Amino acid sequence: MATRIIPADWIKNWEKSGKHEFVQLCKNLAYKTNHDGTIKDIQAALYELCWHVIQGNFKLDLSASVLCDMMDLRDDMPSILADVFSILDIETSSLEEKNKRDHYTQLVGACLFFVPDAILKERLDPETLESLGLIKQAHQFNQKIVKIKTKLFYKQQKFNLLREENEGYAKLITELGQDLSGNITSHIVLESIKSLIGCFNLDPNRVLDIILEVYECRSDQDEFFLPLIKSYMCEPLTLCHILGFKFKFNQEPNEETPTSLYHIAAALLHHNLIELEDIYVHLMPLDASIVEEHKREITEAKQIARKLTMVVVPSEKTEDKEREKEEEKNDKAPDNQKLGLLEALLRIGDWHHAQSIMDQMPSFYATSHKAIALALCQLLHLTVEPLYRRSGVPKGAKGCLLRPLKNKRAPRPAESFEDLRRDVFSMLCYLGPHLSHDPILFAKIVRLGKGFMKEDTLLSCFLSIADQVLLPSLSLMECNACMSEELWGLFKLFPYQHRYRLYGQWKNETYTSHPLLVKVKAQTVDRAKYIMKRLTKENVKPSGRQIGKLSHSNPTILFDYILSQIQWYDNLIGPVVDSLKYLTSLNYDVMAYCIIEALANPEKEKMKHDDTTISSWLQSLASLCGAVFRKYPIELAGLLQYVTNTLKAGKSFDLLILKEVVQKMAGIEITDEMTSEQMEAMTGGEQLKAEGGYFGQIRNTKKSSQRLKDALLDHDLALPLCLLMAQQRNGVVFLEGGEKHLKLVGKLYDQCHDTLVQFGGFLASNLSTEDYIKRVPSIDILCNQFHTPHDAAFFLSRPMYGHQILSKYDELKKAEKSNRQQQKVHKYVAACELVMSPVHEAVVSLHPPRVWDDLRPQFYATFWSLTMYDLAVPHNAYDREVKKLQLQVQVIEENPDVPMNKKKKEKERCTALQEKLQEEEKKQLEHVQRVLHRLKLEKDNWLLAKSTKNETITKFLQLCLFPRCIFSAIDAVYCARFVELVHQQKTPNFCTLLCYDRVFSDIIYTVASCTENESRRYGRFLCCMLETVTRWHSDRAVYEKECGNYPGFLTIFRATGFDGGNKADQLDYENFRHVVHKWHYKLTKASVHCLETGEYTHIRNILIVLTKILPCYPKVLNLGQALECRVHKICLEEKEKRPDLYALAMGYSGQLKGRKAHMVPENEFHHKEQPVRSATPVSQQNGPGTTAKPATNASKTEEGVGEDADRAKDKSQGAAKPVNKANSTAAKVTTSNGNGEKKEKKEKTPGSTLETKGESRREKQRDERGAGGKEERAPREGKEKTPKADRDKQKAEEKSNKEDNKAKTGNGEPKEPSRERDTGAKESKSKEKGGDRSAMSGSLKSPVPRLESAESERDHKRRKLETHSSPSHSSSVKVSMHHINYNSVARSKSRERETDKKESENTRGRSKEKKTEDKDRKDRKRVSILQDHMTTDREMSLESKRRKDENGTSKLSPYSSNKHSKSASPSSGSPVSADKEKTKRSKSSSKEKGESAKPERNSSGGKKVGRTQHSETQSVHSLGGAIVSHHSFDPLWVVVGPAMT
Repeated sequence: MATRIIPADWIKNWEKSGKHEFVQLCKNLAYKTNHDGTIKDIQAALYELCWHVIQGNFKLDLSASVLCDMMDLRDDMPSILADVFSILDIETSSLEEKNKRDHYTQLVGACLFFVPDAILKERLDPETLESLGLIKQAHQFNQKIVKIKTKLFYKQQKFNLLREENEGYAKLITELGQDLSGNITSHIVLESIKSLIGCFNLDPNRVLDIILEVYECRSDQDEFFLPLIKSYMCEPLTLCHILGFKFKFNQEPNEETPTSLYHIAAALLHHNLIELEDIYVHLMPLDASIVEEHKREITEAKQIARKLTMVVVPSEKTEDKEREKEEEKNDKAPDNQKLGLLEALLRIGDWHHAQSIMDQMPSFYATSHKAIALALCQLLHLTVEPLYRRSGVPKGAKGCLLRPLKNKRAPRPAESFEDLRRDVFSMLCYLGPHLSHDPILFAKIVRLGKGFMKEDTLLSCFLSIADQVLLPSLSLMECNACMSEELWGLFKLFPYQHRYRLYGQWKNETYTSHPLLVKVKAQTVDRAKYIMKRLTKENVKPSGRQIGKLSHSNPTILFDYILSQIQWYDNLIGPVVDSLKYLTSLNYDVMAYCIIEALANPEKEKMKHDDTTISSWLQSLASLCGAVFRKYPIELAGLLQYVTNTLKAGKSFDLLILKEVVQKMAGIEITDEMTSEQMEAMTGGEQLKAEGGYFGQIRNTKKSSQRLKDALLDHDLALPLCLLMAQQRNGVVFLEGGEKHLKLVGKLYDQCHDTLVQFGGFLASNLSTEDYIKRVPSIDILCNQFHTPHDAAFFLSRPMYGHQILSKYDELKKAEKSNRQQQKVHKYVAACELVMSPVHEAVVSLHPPRVWDDLRPQFYATFWSLTMYDLAVPHNAYDREVKKLQLQVQVIEENPDVPMNKKKKEKERCTALQEKLQEEEKKQLEHVQRVLHRLKLEKDNWLLAKSTKNETITKFLQLCLFPRCIFSAIDAVYCARFVELVHQQKTPNFCTLLCYDRVFSDIIYTVASCTENESRRYGRFLCCMLETVTRWHSDRAVYEKECGNYPGFLTIFRATGFDGGNKADQLDYENFRHVVHKWHYKLTKASVHCLETGEYTHIRNILIVLTKILPCYPKVLNLGQALECRVHKICLEEKEKRPDLYALAMGYSGQLKGRKAHMVPENEFHHKEQPVRSATPVSQQNGPGTTAKPATNASKTEEGVGEDADRAKDKSQGAAKPVNKANSTAAKVTTSNGNGEKKEKKEKTPGSTLETKGESRREKQRDERGAGGKEERAPREGKEKTPKADRDKQKAEEKSNKEDNKAKTGNGEPKEPSRERDTGAKESKSKEKGGDRSAMSGSLKSPVPRLESAESERDHKRRKLETHSSPSHSSSVKVSMHHINYNSVARSKSRERETDKKESENTRGRSKEKKTEDKDRKDRKRVSILQDHMTTDREMSLESKRRKDENGTSKLSPYSSNKHSKSASPSSGSPVSADKEKTKRSKSSSKEKGESAKPERNSSGGKKVGRTQHSETQSVHSLGGAIVSHHSFDPLWVVVGPAMT
């Protein structure tokens, strides 16, 4: 055929213009053919195009695409194209070129998807059909055609020739088959039929059958045939039988019931011409077989699912697939007439009868057939169309209009949401998951739901539809992300509780309701396994896309599997989180639900099998929560409510999730392992915290923080969570703990507490002032009504106070504008008073009234309301972060690879941050200055003096310091700094020395009661306290500047009102160093005790504390060695038993060894003299760690003697335990004069022999001649060497001194100093006795009576010493390895008598033991002591004169301020004669004897320490305020208390 219509240029320039021209041509021709009815031109155009393809001039795919586009031009276009193909078929079959025939075959094959097979089978040659694959064999096809034609045209029908005539039936058929477009009605035709029946004697039933046959052929003529049948038929049952016969005829094998027959039956049913019950019995298959088939389908689906989950060899997999394909080919679905009738009913809109048929079948069985599902969908389209047009169509969308059914009996279209109840909801429920066949209807229903949520209240109906229809349908849809987003548009209008219920039904029940869903679930799991096996960090993008596709339809199944994998393999968390970026909003919400369901799984144990740690699966899920909720916009309400509910149920495991979420979303990190730089940064503003306070720089948390805040506020969960966590802390221990391992209980407590601190910090930094104040109640309500622990209550209220003070301060500034700094400060103080006054009143109800006898509510509230931000500005941290930013700018400048625009952005960011930090620093500096000024004004009213300093400090420690120092790391630093601040402010009635002593003296119970994290905080607190003490200890100038004249270092306090006396003695520098050594010893003792208990908690906690305080302790070499030895033992013992303790001990041991270089011997740590070499064995003279460095005063020498001897003793016993050091340390009374010189009265338990002492005394005398200020040593040592036999004489002398002092008082001199000094002398002598006795029992084991000359020389010494009355002589700090026996007025007479009796018995026993000693040695010692005393007598006379010249007139002891004071100091006001002293001693009462008994028991080897400690504790407690450290092995006892009235 010649080319006439399509020019060659069109083919050549097809892409540019040819295609457009051809399409336009075809449209014109189609329009033309519609008007004149000829199709030749369009056939010619198509023919020419196809011919170009056959010739090879035109590409096959281009032609197929343009032909496909042509199909929309006319309804009969496929038929026109088939005619063209049939012509080309004839032409190409006769061509010799084989390639042209191949081109033709390929062209027809490419057009198969838009040209129906039936048309091609009619038009094309059988051989062509065979080559196209439309028929199996051409030969069989030809045979079948012949048979059909023979049957149609040549086979004669059987008739009852006796009764019937063909002519009558032919006329009947002609009458029924005539054109009905005119005025012919059923009534006219009925009359004709009656005539034919009568004329030709036709069988009425056969006529009815022919009417139905013609109706079947002309099924579109319902309006004609239905009235005709209704008029003709007299009996409905006859009609049912005829129809049943027709259905029965088509039930033969390989027969198909024609759709037209279904249509007739449906139309007759719809018009009530027949009954459903009558016709239903004629339909096949039976209902029982349908139920069996449904069960078989479910079983097969489950088998398929089981196969997919089984591990199968690849060869078996391929075999199974081939077998399945063969079964699919062979198993042709049988003809189901009931379903055919159902479809026909739905097509005509007879919902009532269709519903009845579906009720006879299993659920969703009918709609599982696509044709029925589509028919029902079409009916739904027509029903909802008017309502959808009114309130469902989105803006800008047009949609295609649907023509309503002509059937007036069809369901009425819905005009309002209430109309949906009538039919639409029930139709949807019958449709179920098979709404997936019609995504457009799916979208319409969802949009109607969104519209209804704005207008109406049919919530339960739409929830049911979502549960039964929408979600199951989504599961069967093939990766339709648009439908998922559309559905989320509806779901987001529901509360999360409804959504999660829907997701739960979808996940756990829906997938078991239908065979298709069972298969889909198995396939989804199989695909999920495939993806997860290949998911790595490197292929996140492609794997993420696959996960996204899979999640659009079946997110619950997919996420359930992914979460199960994450619970096993936590290294998948990162890749999984990154791969979730292709999810839809609905999928993210489902993810949140799946996470919560996994967390709440009752079958999973949240503890590991050892019951000591939280399960790893829970930790993995918590990490995933934090990462997912931060990165993606997932609603948090459900997760937060879940955590709240678990807390209400008394379970705290899931707080781990909240902790991770807050950390990741808000960037607030809670860790006790902060570096010092981070801790410093945490004391600054929010910007400094963000830049330098955390380990990881978590940036871009603004949006995620806002989302978390909104979720908390919208659902009112902020305060409930805080309160529940605060209450649960104790619940963990007392309620939840139960049978749980102590280690796990500690971890849960720490987790609860840390999360509370983290969460409270988040609220404080993210909630606005109004939101915070509106939600947090007052402190008394928090504590009394909600039973919140006080520390947590103040933690929550603290930001509120800060906000209120600042806002009130701003109001006052605006009210009276003034730029003067002083006025600003006053306004700030006024603002503080206005805000805090109600708080001061509120806190009174928190504690019993007696608490407020010592602490003022103002002090209590001030302590709890301030933070480190208020006390100090971390200038170093600000400078450090600014320098980092400057360095970043420099690095960016020097990097040539960074683009200019990026450089500019980074520089701008760094510069802006610098400015913010500098501004923040300036703001904080002004704030700190205001706060310090406020504290300066308040400090005088903080502490009352109603009871003793000891009780005041006890309440301060109990109610303030200890609860807060273990609350958080920053609070630990705050507590230490607050104590220092109170000291620096010179707060009245606050004894700094006593406070530090109480903190360091007994840490065993505190450490043992801490959890792991609390131990870290407590260690940090102790470290900060030790830092302050070390700073004072290291430099005299610093000590004098910061402590010299401060009331916190007063050692004697007394009531005012007598003699105007409110002077007090200050602790001098050297005595302070002794005190610090005592504290270090106490820490060592407590540490060793904890390490030796064997208890897990004790060992773990003390190791943590020791690690924390390592920068400041141990500083003394021998203490460090003792610790190292004990820790090494722990390492050996715990290596196999408790690996975590072993790791801690090894870590500390390594660090301790590294610190060894910084340790110093004891005599360098505090001035301690050593004895001179003598003939005594070394083991009795010097211990390890001592040196021969010359000492500067007598106290050092004597202390060295005692302690070195003790070390030797320890060595001889084979155990070097620091605890035993206490048995050999001596009592010391240290005094200091104004020039910094020291006089010390020391009483030691010497471990060396008396010869050693004599030698050392003579050596000291020679040294003292060349060094001023040392003359007092020999007289004191002389006193120490007083033999037991002469002690009665000493007491008599003391009595004489007392009387002499009374006489002086009568001459106008004050009484109190002499009284105090006398008591001091008594104490000194009583201790000397104990010291001598222990020395003898330790070495010679025999008593050594002294000469009378020694007695007189000692008296002479006493007179010389008493000429100096420097205030330092009356210092109440007594350094002792025993507890000092401090005389008390409150001691009862009966106790004194008992003590005297015990003393005399002990003395008798010891003297009997010691009488067996060698006499020569006694004589030698007496001579040596006598010589020493004579020499010292002269030197002391010179020393007393020199001291008088230096100090001027004698100063009275501070104890003298109270006439009624019985507390004594060892100094006296003026010299007295030896005779008077003797008289005093002779009149000594039994009180002194009782006092001397205690040091004897203490110094006699340490075995009677327990009784001694008990008696001493009783005596000191009777002072009413003196501190006693209740360890029986104290190396130092600080007594600081008011003189008793």
